[in-house]
Amino acid sequence: MVANKNKIINDPVYGFVTIPTNLIFDIIEEPVFQRLRRIKQLGLTDFVYPGALHTRFQHAIGAMHLMSKALSSLRKKGNIISNDEMEATQIAILLHDIGHGPFSHTLEASILTGVNHEEISLLLMKNLNIKFDGALDLALKIFNNTYHRHFFHQLVSSQLDVDRLDYLQRDCFFTGVSEGAIGAERIIQMLAISNDNIVVEEKGIYSVENFLNSRRFMYWQVYLHKTTVSAEIMLIQIIKRAKDLIHKGESVFATPSLMTFLSQDITIDTFKNNSDIINSFILLDDYDIWTSIKLWIDHPDKVLSILSKMILFRKIFKVILSIEEPSEETIQIYEKQVAQYYNLNDEEIKYFVLNGFITNAAYLAGNESINVISKKGEVSDITLASDLPNIKAMSKIVKKFYLCWPRELIL
Repeated sequence: MVANKNKIINDPVYGFVTIPTNLIFDIIEEPVFQRLRRIKQLGLTDFVYPGALHTRFQHAIGAMHLMSKALSSLRKKGNIISNDEMEATQIAILLHDIGHGPFSHTLEASILTGVNHEEISLLLMKNLNIKFDGALDLALKIFNNTYHRHFFHQLVSSQLDVDRLDYLQRDCFFTGVSEGAIGAERIIQMLAISNDNIVVEEKGIYSVENFLNSRRFMYWQVYLHKTTVSAEIMLIQIIKRAKDLIHKGESVFATPSLMTFLSQDITIDTFKNNSDIINSFILLDDYDIWTSIKLWIDHPDKVLSILSKMILFRKIFKVILSIEEPSEETIQIYEKQVAQYYNLNDEEIKYFVLNGFITNAAYLAGNESINVISKKGEVSDITLASDLPNIKAMSKIVKKFYLCWPRELIL
Protein backbone atom coordinates (compact mmCIF):
# COMPACT_ATOMS: atom_id res chain seq x y z
CA MET A 1 0.00 0.00 0.00
CA VAL A 2 1.42 3.40 -1.04
CA ALA A 3 1.66 5.90 1.80
CA ASN A 4 -0.40 9.07 1.56
CA LYS A 5 2.17 11.86 1.08
CA ASN A 6 -0.37 14.66 0.75
CA LYS A 7 0.23 15.92 4.29
CA ILE A 8 -0.63 19.16 6.06
CA ILE A 9 1.30 20.45 9.10
CA ASN A 10 -0.37 22.78 11.59
CA ASP A 11 2.27 25.40 12.28
CA PRO A 12 1.67 27.77 15.24
CA VAL A 13 3.06 30.74 13.29
CA TYR A 14 1.44 30.31 9.85
CA GLY A 15 -1.40 27.87 10.41
CA PHE A 16 -1.74 25.04 7.91
CA VAL A 17 1.41 24.31 5.89
CA THR A 18 1.13 21.93 2.93
CA ILE A 19 3.96 19.58 2.00
CA PRO A 20 4.03 20.39 -1.72
CA THR A 21 5.52 17.30 -3.41
CA ASN A 22 6.18 13.61 -2.82
CA LEU A 23 9.94 14.19 -3.00
CA ILE A 24 9.81 16.84 -0.29
CA PHE A 25 7.69 14.51 1.87
CA ASP A 26 10.28 11.75 1.47
CA ILE A 27 13.13 14.13 2.37
CA ILE A 28 11.31 15.25 5.52
CA GLU A 29 10.92 11.59 6.52
CA GLU A 30 14.70 11.01 6.35
CA PRO A 31 16.49 10.54 9.74
CA VAL A 32 18.95 13.32 8.88
CA PHE A 33 16.02 15.76 8.70
CA GLN A 34 13.99 14.30 11.58
CA ARG A 35 17.07 14.90 13.75
CA LEU A 36 16.26 18.63 13.59
CA ARG A 37 13.31 17.96 15.92
CA ARG A 38 15.89 17.36 18.65
CA ILE A 39 17.87 20.56 18.15
CA LYS A 40 16.48 23.77 19.62
CA GLN A 41 16.49 26.75 17.30
CA LEU A 42 17.81 29.16 19.92
CA GLY A 43 20.20 27.02 21.94
CA LEU A 44 19.98 28.06 25.59
CA THR A 45 17.78 31.12 25.06
CA ASP A 46 14.99 29.41 27.00
CA PHE A 47 17.09 30.19 30.10
CA VAL A 48 15.88 33.76 29.52
CA TYR A 49 12.65 33.25 27.55
CA PRO A 50 11.05 29.98 28.73
CA GLY A 51 8.90 29.72 25.60
CA ALA A 52 11.90 29.55 23.28
CA LEU A 53 11.73 25.78 22.92
CA HIS A 54 11.06 25.65 19.19
CA THR A 55 13.29 23.55 16.98
CA ARG A 56 15.30 23.66 13.78
CA PHE A 57 12.69 21.28 12.35
CA GLN A 58 9.93 23.86 12.83
CA HIS A 59 12.09 26.61 11.34
CA ALA A 60 12.93 24.53 8.27
CA ILE A 61 9.27 23.72 7.62
CA GLY A 62 8.32 27.37 8.11
CA ALA A 63 11.06 28.57 5.76
CA MET A 64 9.87 26.10 3.11
CA HIS A 65 6.36 27.50 3.49
CA LEU A 66 7.52 31.10 3.06
CA MET A 67 9.60 30.08 0.05
CA SER A 68 6.46 28.68 -1.56
CA LYS A 69 4.71 32.00 -0.90
CA ALA A 70 7.62 34.01 -2.32
CA LEU A 71 7.91 31.95 -5.50
CA SER A 72 4.15 32.01 -6.06
CA SER A 73 4.14 35.80 -5.66
CA LEU A 74 6.99 36.18 -8.18
CA ARG A 75 5.14 33.93 -10.61
CA LYS A 76 2.02 36.09 -10.40
CA LYS A 77 4.15 39.09 -11.41
CA GLY A 78 4.97 37.40 -14.71
CA ASN A 79 8.28 35.75 -13.82
CA ILE A 80 8.64 32.32 -15.38
CA ILE A 81 9.48 29.75 -12.70
CA SER A 82 9.15 26.07 -13.60
CA ASN A 83 7.74 23.47 -11.24
CA ASP A 84 11.20 21.87 -11.03
CA GLU A 85 12.77 25.20 -10.03
CA MET A 86 10.05 25.77 -7.46
CA GLU A 87 10.52 22.34 -5.89
CA ALA A 88 14.33 22.62 -5.93
CA THR A 89 14.33 26.02 -4.22
CA GLN A 90 11.98 24.73 -1.54
CA ILE A 91 14.30 21.75 -0.99
CA ALA A 92 17.33 24.07 -0.77
CA ILE A 93 15.71 26.14 1.98
CA LEU A 94 14.29 23.06 3.71
CA LEU A 95 17.77 21.55 4.03
CA HIS A 96 19.80 24.70 4.67
CA ASP A 97 20.11 23.91 8.39
CA ILE A 98 20.60 20.12 8.45
CA GLY A 99 24.29 20.65 9.24
CA HIS A 100 23.62 22.28 12.61
CA GLY A 101 25.06 20.53 15.65
CA PRO A 102 23.57 20.42 19.16
CA PHE A 103 22.25 23.75 20.45
CA SER A 104 22.54 25.21 16.94
CA HIS A 105 25.38 27.77 16.74
CA THR A 106 26.55 27.40 20.35
CA LEU A 107 28.83 24.38 20.01
CA GLU A 108 29.78 24.78 16.35
CA ALA A 109 33.41 25.59 17.15
CA SER A 110 33.69 23.27 20.17
CA ILE A 111 32.59 19.91 18.86
CA LEU A 112 34.14 20.39 15.41
CA THR A 113 37.46 21.82 14.22
CA GLY A 114 37.20 24.65 11.72
CA VAL A 115 33.93 23.37 10.25
CA ASN A 116 30.81 25.50 9.92
CA HIS A 117 27.29 24.14 9.65
CA GLU A 118 26.91 25.26 6.01
CA GLU A 119 29.73 22.89 4.96
CA ILE A 120 28.09 19.99 6.76
CA SER A 121 24.67 20.91 5.33
CA LEU A 122 26.15 20.73 1.84
CA LEU A 123 27.80 17.37 2.54
CA LEU A 124 24.58 15.90 3.95
CA MET A 125 22.59 17.26 0.99
CA LYS A 126 25.01 15.54 -1.39
CA ASN A 127 24.52 12.27 0.48
CA LEU A 128 20.76 12.64 0.21
CA ASN A 129 21.14 13.37 -3.49
CA ILE A 130 22.92 10.04 -3.96
CA LYS A 131 20.18 8.26 -2.04
CA PHE A 132 17.49 9.91 -4.19
CA ASP A 133 19.31 9.15 -7.47
CA GLY A 134 20.20 12.74 -8.33
CA ALA A 135 16.78 14.24 -7.58
CA LEU A 136 18.49 17.03 -5.60
CA ASP A 137 20.85 18.10 -8.39
CA LEU A 138 19.04 21.38 -9.04
CA ALA A 139 18.55 22.07 -5.31
CA LEU A 140 22.31 21.69 -4.80
CA LYS A 141 23.05 24.12 -7.62
CA ILE A 142 20.72 26.68 -6.08
CA PHE A 143 22.18 26.11 -2.61
CA ASN A 144 25.74 26.49 -3.98
CA ASN A 145 24.84 29.49 -6.14
CA THR A 146 25.98 27.70 -9.29
CA TYR A 147 22.59 27.76 -11.00
CA HIS A 148 22.42 30.26 -13.85
CA ARG A 149 19.36 32.00 -12.38
CA HIS A 150 20.99 33.74 -9.42
CA PHE A 151 17.86 35.08 -7.75
CA PHE A 152 16.87 31.60 -6.51
CA HIS A 153 19.99 31.47 -4.33
CA GLN A 154 19.29 34.96 -3.03
CA LEU A 155 15.94 33.74 -1.72
CA VAL A 156 17.81 31.02 0.18
CA SER A 157 20.77 33.10 1.39
CA SER A 158 21.11 36.89 1.31
CA GLN A 159 20.51 39.99 3.41
CA LEU A 160 16.77 39.59 2.88
CA ASP A 161 16.25 35.86 2.49
CA VAL A 162 13.42 33.53 3.42
CA ASP A 163 15.56 32.03 6.20
CA ARG A 164 15.70 35.36 8.03
CA LEU A 165 12.05 36.12 7.40
CA ASP A 166 11.04 32.90 9.12
CA TYR A 167 13.45 32.86 12.04
CA LEU A 168 12.72 36.46 13.02
CA GLN A 169 8.98 35.89 12.92
CA ARG A 170 9.24 32.49 14.64
CA ASP A 171 11.72 33.58 17.33
CA CYS A 172 9.57 36.62 18.08
CA PHE A 173 6.51 34.37 18.46
CA PHE A 174 8.12 31.83 20.79
CA THR A 175 10.07 34.28 22.95
CA GLY A 176 7.09 36.60 23.29
CA VAL A 177 9.24 39.59 22.29
CA SER A 178 6.57 41.36 20.27
CA GLU A 179 8.86 44.28 19.40
CA GLY A 180 10.70 41.95 17.03
CA ALA A 181 7.65 41.34 14.83
CA ILE A 182 8.12 41.79 11.10
CA GLY A 183 5.67 41.96 8.21
CA ALA A 184 6.98 38.88 6.40
CA GLU A 185 3.87 38.49 4.24
CA ARG A 186 4.05 42.07 3.03
CA ILE A 187 7.79 41.88 2.33
CA ILE A 188 7.22 38.73 0.27
CA GLN A 189 4.53 40.51 -1.75
CA MET A 190 6.93 43.40 -2.37
CA LEU A 191 9.70 41.22 -3.83
CA ALA A 192 10.48 41.48 -7.54
CA ILE A 193 13.22 40.41 -9.97
CA SER A 194 15.47 42.82 -11.87
CA ASN A 195 18.42 41.63 -13.96
CA ASP A 196 18.27 38.21 -12.29
CA ASN A 197 18.45 39.74 -8.80
CA ILE A 198 15.88 39.96 -6.04
CA VAL A 199 14.80 43.55 -5.42
CA VAL A 200 12.17 45.22 -3.28
CA GLU A 201 9.52 47.39 -4.83
CA GLU A 202 9.78 51.00 -3.72
CA LYS A 203 6.51 50.88 -1.80
CA GLY A 204 7.96 48.12 0.40
CA ILE A 205 10.85 50.20 1.70
CA TYR A 206 9.25 50.89 5.09
CA SER A 207 8.53 47.17 5.59
CA VAL A 208 12.23 46.46 4.97
CA GLU A 209 13.22 49.18 7.41
CA ASN A 210 10.98 47.54 10.01
CA PHE A 211 12.60 44.19 9.19
CA LEU A 212 16.10 45.60 9.77
CA ASN A 213 15.01 47.39 12.96
CA SER A 214 13.46 44.18 14.25
CA ARG A 215 16.59 42.19 13.41
CA ARG A 216 18.82 44.60 15.32
CA PHE A 217 16.40 44.59 18.26
CA MET A 218 16.17 40.79 18.36
CA TYR A 219 19.95 40.45 18.34
CA TRP A 220 20.44 42.60 21.41
CA GLN A 221 17.26 41.55 23.21
CA VAL A 222 17.28 37.82 22.40
CA TYR A 223 20.21 36.34 20.46
CA LEU A 224 22.88 38.35 22.30
CA HIS A 225 21.03 38.80 25.58
CA LYS A 226 23.73 38.81 28.22
CA THR A 227 22.29 35.83 30.12
CA THR A 228 22.11 33.81 26.91
CA VAL A 229 25.70 34.78 26.07
CA SER A 230 26.81 33.72 29.55
CA ALA A 231 24.96 30.37 29.44
CA GLU A 232 26.38 29.54 26.01
CA ILE A 233 29.91 30.42 27.14
CA MET A 234 29.47 28.05 30.09
CA LEU A 235 28.28 25.23 27.83
CA ILE A 236 31.29 25.75 25.57
CA GLN A 237 33.61 25.52 28.59
CA ILE A 238 31.96 22.29 29.73
CA ILE A 239 32.50 20.67 26.33
CA LYS A 240 36.08 21.96 26.18
CA ARG A 241 36.82 20.53 29.61
CA ALA A 242 35.34 17.16 28.71
CA LYS A 243 37.45 17.07 25.53
CA ASP A 244 40.61 18.08 27.43
CA LEU A 245 40.09 15.31 30.00
CA ILE A 246 39.44 12.67 27.32
CA HIS A 247 42.54 13.73 25.37
CA LYS A 248 44.56 13.35 28.59
CA GLY A 249 43.33 9.78 28.87
CA GLU A 250 40.89 10.32 31.75
CA SER A 251 37.58 8.49 31.89
CA VAL A 252 34.61 10.67 30.92
CA PHE A 253 31.17 9.30 30.11
CA ALA A 254 29.50 10.46 26.91
CA THR A 255 26.86 8.99 24.66
CA PRO A 256 28.47 7.09 21.76
CA SER A 257 27.66 9.81 19.24
CA LEU A 258 29.04 12.56 21.45
CA MET A 259 32.14 10.54 22.33
CA THR A 260 32.99 10.34 18.63
CA PHE A 261 33.34 14.12 18.55
CA LEU A 262 34.90 14.59 21.99
CA SER A 263 37.66 12.06 21.41
CA GLN A 264 38.73 13.27 17.95
CA ASP A 265 39.56 16.54 16.21
CA ILE A 266 37.11 16.27 13.35
CA THR A 267 37.53 18.42 10.26
CA ILE A 268 35.44 18.64 7.10
CA ASP A 269 37.83 16.19 5.41
CA THR A 270 37.14 13.69 8.20
CA PHE A 271 33.45 14.00 7.43
CA LYS A 272 33.93 13.52 3.72
CA ASN A 273 36.02 10.40 4.09
CA ASN A 274 34.31 8.60 6.97
CA SER A 275 30.72 7.37 6.81
CA ASP A 276 30.85 6.40 10.52
CA ILE A 277 31.46 10.05 11.43
CA ILE A 278 28.48 11.13 9.31
CA ASN A 279 26.27 8.49 10.94
CA SER A 280 27.39 9.62 14.40
CA PHE A 281 26.59 13.23 13.51
CA ILE A 282 23.11 12.29 12.33
CA LEU A 283 22.47 10.79 15.78
CA LEU A 284 24.00 13.73 17.67
CA ASP A 285 21.58 16.27 19.18
CA ASP A 286 20.77 18.32 22.28
CA TYR A 287 19.81 15.22 24.25
CA ASP A 288 23.32 13.79 23.99
CA ILE A 289 24.68 16.92 25.67
CA TRP A 290 22.12 17.03 28.48
CA THR A 291 22.41 13.29 29.18
CA SER A 292 26.17 13.61 29.51
CA ILE A 293 26.01 16.76 31.64
CA LYS A 294 23.62 15.08 34.09
CA LEU A 295 26.27 12.42 34.68
CA TRP A 296 29.18 14.85 34.70
CA ILE A 297 27.86 16.57 37.85
CA ASP A 298 29.32 13.63 39.79
CA HIS A 299 32.58 13.44 37.86
CA PRO A 300 35.74 13.52 40.06
CA ASP A 301 37.14 16.39 38.00
CA LYS A 302 36.29 19.55 39.94
CA VAL A 303 35.97 21.83 36.91
CA LEU A 304 33.68 19.53 34.93
CA SER A 305 31.55 18.77 37.97
CA ILE A 306 31.08 22.38 39.13
CA LEU A 307 30.31 23.75 35.67
CA SER A 308 27.87 20.91 34.92
CA LYS A 309 25.99 21.52 38.17
CA MET A 310 25.86 25.24 37.48
CA ILE A 311 24.31 24.94 34.03
CA LEU A 312 22.00 22.06 34.96
CA PHE A 313 20.52 24.07 37.82
CA ARG A 314 20.73 27.42 35.97
CA LYS A 315 23.41 29.04 38.14
CA ILE A 316 24.58 31.17 35.25
CA PHE A 317 27.81 33.20 35.33
CA LYS A 318 27.49 36.87 36.12
CA VAL A 319 28.29 38.85 32.98
CA ILE A 320 29.17 42.48 32.26
CA LEU A 321 28.80 43.96 28.78
CA SER A 322 30.74 47.13 27.97
CA ILE A 323 31.91 49.12 24.97
CA GLU A 324 35.36 49.09 26.59
CA GLU A 325 37.57 46.02 26.73
CA PRO A 326 38.34 44.88 30.30
CA SER A 327 41.93 45.51 31.28
CA GLU A 328 44.35 42.69 31.91
CA GLU A 329 44.67 43.92 35.48
CA THR A 330 40.90 43.64 36.03
CA ILE A 331 40.83 40.12 34.62
CA GLN A 332 43.70 39.05 36.87
CA ILE A 333 41.90 40.42 39.95
CA TYR A 334 38.80 38.41 39.08
CA GLU A 335 40.86 35.29 38.38
CA LYS A 336 42.64 35.53 41.70
CA GLN A 337 39.43 35.79 43.73
CA VAL A 338 37.63 33.05 41.82
CA ALA A 339 40.68 30.78 42.11
CA GLN A 340 40.78 31.29 45.88
CA TYR A 341 37.03 30.65 46.24
CA TYR A 342 37.07 27.34 44.33
CA ASN A 343 40.70 26.41 45.08
CA LEU A 344 41.61 26.34 41.38
CA ASN A 345 45.03 26.18 39.79
CA ASP A 346 46.20 28.32 36.86
CA GLU A 347 45.04 25.78 34.29
CA GLU A 348 41.59 25.40 35.84
CA ILE A 349 40.79 29.08 36.33
CA LYS A 350 40.53 29.69 32.57
CA TYR A 351 37.19 27.85 32.60
CA PHE A 352 35.66 30.18 35.17
CA VAL A 353 36.68 33.72 34.18
CA LEU A 354 35.98 34.41 30.51
CA ASN A 355 36.25 37.50 28.36
CA GLY A 356 35.73 38.30 24.69
CA PHE A 357 33.39 40.32 22.51
CA ILE A 358 30.14 40.12 20.57
CA THR A 359 29.09 42.11 17.50
CA ASN A 360 25.80 43.10 15.93
CA ALA A 361 25.09 44.63 12.53
CA ALA A 362 21.53 44.60 11.24
CA TYR A 363 22.58 45.29 7.67
CA LEU A 364 25.92 45.02 5.89
CA ALA A 365 25.84 46.47 2.40
CA GLY A 366 28.05 44.65 -0.04
CA ASN A 367 27.79 42.02 -2.75
CA GLU A 368 24.45 40.84 -1.35
CA SER A 369 22.90 44.18 -0.51
CA ILE A 370 19.17 44.84 -0.30
CA ASN A 371 18.23 46.67 -3.47
CA VAL A 372 15.14 48.77 -4.09
CA ILE A 373 13.57 49.27 -7.51
CA SER A 374 11.81 52.55 -8.15
CA LYS A 375 8.67 53.02 -10.25
CA LYS A 376 10.98 54.18 -13.03
CA GLY A 377 12.90 50.89 -12.89
CA GLU A 378 16.01 52.34 -11.24
CA VAL A 379 17.75 49.99 -8.79
CA SER A 380 19.78 51.20 -5.81
CA ASP A 381 20.98 50.00 -2.41
CA ILE A 382 18.42 50.58 0.31
CA THR A 383 20.80 52.90 2.18
CA LEU A 384 20.76 55.20 -0.87
CA ALA A 385 17.12 54.71 -1.80
CA SER A 386 15.80 55.43 1.68
CA ASP A 387 15.44 58.83 3.26
CA LEU A 388 15.46 57.14 6.65
CA PRO A 389 18.64 57.78 8.70
CA ASN A 390 17.92 54.62 10.72
CA ILE A 391 18.92 52.34 7.87
CA LYS A 392 22.27 54.06 7.43
CA ALA A 393 22.89 53.76 11.16
CA MET A 394 22.11 50.05 11.06
CA SER A 395 24.95 49.49 8.61
CA LYS A 396 27.48 50.13 11.38
CA ILE A 397 28.88 47.18 13.32
CA VAL A 398 28.35 47.53 17.07
CA LYS A 399 30.93 45.74 19.21
CA LYS A 400 30.57 44.98 22.92
CA PHE A 401 33.05 43.30 25.24
CA TYR A 402 32.03 40.81 27.91
CA LEU A 403 33.54 39.59 31.15
CA CYS A 404 31.89 36.77 33.09
CA TRP A 405 32.53 34.77 36.25
CA PRO A 406 30.57 32.63 38.80
CA ARG A 407 27.80 34.73 40.31
CA GLU A 408 28.42 33.37 43.83
CA LEU A 409 31.26 35.86 44.02
CA ILE A 410 30.35 39.51 44.39
CA LEU A 411 33.27 41.21 42.66
